[in-house]
Amino acid sequence: MATSDQLLVVIDPVARHSDGESVRIAKDVLSAGAATKICLPEGPEEFARALARRGSRRPVVVGDDRALLRAVTLLHRRRELGATGLSLVPVGASLSLAWSLGVPTGAVAAARAVLDGVERRLDLLVDDSDGLVLGDLRIPSLPAAAPAPASPPVPSGRRASPAGAEPSPAPGPWLRMRRSLVRTLAARPPRLSGRSGPGPSRLRVEVDGVTLVDLDQPVEGVCVAPGNPGVAEVEVRPVSVGAEATALRASGRKVTVSGADFRYRADAVVAGPVRTRTWVVREAAWGLTLPATGVSGV
Repeated sequence: MATSDQLLVVIDPVARHSDGESVRIAKDVLSAGAATKICLPEGPEEFARALARRGSRRPVVVGDDRALLRAVTLLHRRRELGATGLSLVPVGASLSLAWSLGVPTGAVAAARAVLDGVERRLDLLVDDSDGLVLGDLRIPSLPAAAPAPASPPVPSGRRASPAGAEPSPAPGPWLRMRRSLVRTLAARPPRLSGRSGPGPSRLRVEVDGVTLVDLDQPVEGVCVAPGNPGVAEVEVRPVSVGAEATALRASGRKVTVSGADFRYRADAVVAGPVRTRTWVVREAAWGLTLPATGVSGV
């Protein structure tokens, strides 16, 4: 039996407790299509041990966005991320990151994608404290985006491509991520007033060493998301006085934000406060199994 047909299925405890039926369906579909070893960790330490002892089996995470981020972070810190492809069956309440990356949101469709899909290489944002961002980064730490629709139309990825193949020209996960950010920015947060607002009012944002906005210009928010291969797209929304302020945009491989203490939301996790943080794009740093052709969310 091929190595790719041997799966280590790590079922996050939150998924088991929140949606046992979807977990059961995923296990049945995976077990019917491949040789599987099922792991039921009770906490982060057991989750880490299960991944570390996977041997030649391909790891499959059954869980939500936080479980995916935990698995990627563990492999990154073990310096095994580049050589280990991950698969995901999204189960839980927070699945917007999984959907934006192109993973089907239904248990059956996601499990079938694990069995029949292809590994695609995706970019990663790594900060100066070794923290990771798989999707988007927002300052201040705005509430998470609304859950994805049950059956989103997801074309094959332009942003990611199977090993040895040319990237597809069709819109992919990163374009969907940018569109999601546009919708987030459209619902603008309350304007900041001095330092009493719900986040930092003055920040210096540098992209590849060039200052996009400085401390003398108050801002309502900053968004960073993957763009073209190896590049992050940055959008800064200045505080407007009267007429709508024009957003400032730039793209580059290195983004530094500094100023008064600020918090930021990286995927589903809020971090900080910090006074300065730098993120660097690592191109094609990790692999995720996605459907070979379209995606169904049912």
